[in-house]
Amino acid sequence: MIRILLVDDQALVRAGFRSILEKQPDFEVIGEAADGREALQLATGSAVDVVLMDLRMPVLDGLGATRELMRSASPPRIIVLTTFDADEDVYQSLRAGAAGFLLKDTSPERLIQAVREVMSGESMLSPVITRRLIAAFVNSPAPNESGVPEAFSSLTGRELDVLRRLAAGASNAEIGQALFLAETTVKTHIARVLAKLGVRDRVQAVVSAYELGLVRPAGR
Repeated sequence: MIRILLVDDQALVRAGFRSILEKQPDFEVIGEAADGREALQLATGSAVDVVLMDLRMPVLDGLGATRELMRSASPPRIIVLTTFDADEDVYQSLRAGAAGFLLKDTSPERLIQAVREVMSGESMLSPVITRRLIAAFVNSPAPNESGVPEAFSSLTGRELDVLRRLAAGASNAEIGQALFLAETTVKTHIARVLAKLGVRDRVQAVVSAYELGLVRPAGR
């Protein structure tokens, strides 16, 4: 079973998500929280796999709650929920360790798919929204030898190609088509990139690449 915690200050939103998720035989909604502080209390007392985290909440907002949860020994996978697709807090949440984000008007099918994606180790990098989000809130310094960590310098040319396409929101299949590689080979390259950079997932690798100027937002 995939154990899910719903965190949103609107009871109607939580009820809607619960109704969608509980129709899946392998999903279990183990609790609901109306603010970040309540979410931390529930997550501490339960084994949680995935948290659907609203950003705008009283007491403790979603960004603060995400940062706290990611400090735990075995943090859950966090999907940030937002009504805005260009919210700086969304980027900061990804930087803090969230696995991705969804707009609140997403379809039921996409919500279910998102939970399964993050549980399988994938990260949600929307080709359009994530690229615009990072472009708006990252000031990438010009890459130089002193500013680029040794871990990035160890990436091969092919691994850098894969990382750049990850940053554009491409799926494994799309990366394979662009680089004329089998999808299994793409997965191997991604695993090596994550290992060399010492990051948890694709989102963290992409954020780091933008911040260090190894990947440039569109138009720069």
